[in-house]
Amino acid sequence: MNEDFLHYVWKFQLLSFDDLKTTTKESLLILKPGIHNHNSGPDFLNAQMKIENHHWVGNVEIHLKSSDWYAHNHELDPSYDAVILHVVWEDDSTVFMRNNKPLPVLILKDFVLNTALNNYLNLYSAKQRWISCENEIHTIDSFIFENWKERLFFERLERKSNEMKEILFANKNDFEAVLFKLLAKSFGLKVNGDVFLSLANSFDFSILRRVRSDENKLTALLFGQSGFLEEKIEDIYHQQLKKEFHYLKHKYKLSSISNNQFSFFRMRPSNFPTIRIAQLISLYHLHQGLFSKLIKIQTLKGFYNLFNVNVNSFWNTHYTFHKNSSFSSKKLTKQFINLVLINTVIPLIFLYKRGRGDVNEHDFLDFFQKIKPEKNSIIYKFNDLKINSRSVLDTQALLELKNNYCAKKLCLQCAVGNHLLQR
Repeated sequence: MNEDFLHYVWKFQLLSFDDLKTTTKESLLILKPGIHNHNSGPDFLNAQMKIENHHWVGNVEIHLKSSDWYAHNHELDPSYDAVILHVVWEDDSTVFMRNNKPLPVLILKDFVLNTALNNYLNLYSAKQRWISCENEIHTIDSFIFENWKERLFFERLERKSNEMKEILFANKNDFEAVLFKLLAKSFGLKVNGDVFLSLANSFDFSILRRVRSDENKLTALLFGQSGFLEEKIEDIYHQQLKKEFHYLKHKYKLSSISNNQFSFFRMRPSNFPTIRIAQLISLYHLHQGLFSKLIKIQTLKGFYNLFNVNVNSFWNTHYTFHKNSSFSSKKLTKQFINLVLINTVIPLIFLYKRGRGDVNEHDFLDFFQKIKPEKNSIIYKFNDLKINSRSVLDTQALLELKNNYCAKKLCLQCAVGNHLLQR
């Protein structure tokens, strides 16, 4: 039994009210269950009830066992002096108040509705299931589920934005600098994301601002800082960049990272870190004040157009500095751009607009509804459970549901779990 379930039963009054009595056989009439308190102090505040014929106003404390009152040292805390009812699953100890009178006790298991208890046990005993409600989730009313997905979507968006807020603070609220670091991590994908972020952190963004208008200098800066110019390669372009980086390194007192940190193993050539760095270079060479441009874009097509950049012609016939390959345009695909928008660009724009009180939730919902749904193992599994996704809004919501509710067994905080428990 989980104490959260007892809170849930009390909050929604999933009780049999016929002949409701305390442990001392006094009649109990609950007028108001109180306000759920998520901070320190009693669990429910400002409750009202009649015990026998006496009207009481005060707080309610809930425990699995009565003895938990003493285990949690509530007898020493004055904030518990106004408790008028102790709600427990098991009454194993008498609790006395300051006036030396026993605190009235309600044993919840004697009055909880069997349907609520059975539904709870069905959810929480499902240890072998992918998610606890996998047999019932497709039966949830579409109105309830669609509203819940919208809330999940914004929870995910806000959480991503809050993570960026810490980086923004460390970079003195410079959105352009933060965008560069976050884009670098996104371009590295899961395999190379951390080392790409290390690359972005290896020099001050002000240096990139100074050299971005000169493609050779910008290229030398990023490939030099990533360690790819340390190798001895008989190629004119590589040697030119190496010479340029030697100058930049001494001018700005740079210290590069090792290219051994970048992984090429089991990666498609289009995802090679050398190609992703070349694309990042082209993006920043073409667009000065990139973040300023991004916040002005209103359409998905506008984002696609901005990220439609051509890499240096060298990379059309190369995947690395080492050898030639057949001609291949190394443009960013829409699928990759979508990934960057979902995980980096839009959360950062949301953070920016929220800080200025300029968030229109409908605009964000509308935008994500226009992007095709993601494809991954979690979304495929939801498809198997008859939960289909029409857009990225759906897939982002389902990822949030699985990772931050289902995986943590937070059924009582979930609209789906709530609906199933109250059936």
